[in-house]
Amino acid sequence: MIPGSNKDHPSFIRSFGYAIEGFFTAVRTERNIKVMLVIGAAAVVAGIVLKIDLLSWCLVALCCGMVIFAELVNTAMEAIVDLVTQEFHPLAKRAKDIAAASVYTLAITAAIVGIIVFARALGFIG
Repeated sequence: MIPGSNKDHPSFIRSFGYAIEGFFTAVRTERNIKVMLVIGAAAVVAGIVLKIDLLSWCLVALCCGMVIFAELVNTAMEAIVDLVTQEFHPLAKRAKDIAAASVYTLAITAAIVGIIVFARALGFIG
C-alpha cells in the first residue's frame, strides 16, 4: 500500500516521523547502537583529519550505514521474538543468535574496510 493512499494509513511525512521515533528509541534503549554510532563518528573524524578521498568517504559512509541498519534490524527482530514468547525456547534463541551473528559479520567486514581505507590514507598501503 502506498503511504497516504488510505485514510487509515499514515501520510508519507508521518511515516518519516515514525522512522525517526524508532531510531531514537533504539538509541535510548540499545547499548550496541550507541557503540556503533560512536565508532561511526570516530571514523568520520578520522576521515576528516586524514583528508580521505571521495571514494573512501563513500566506503566509510556505506559501511557505517550498513552496520547501523543491521543493528536496527537485529533490535527489531529481537523485539518481535520477545513479543511472541517471553519464555525460553530453543527456536527463539536460535533466531536471536543468528540475527546477532549477522550484525557481527557485517561489523567485522566494515572494520576490515575501515582498516584498508585508513591504512591507505596513512600511506601504509598503495
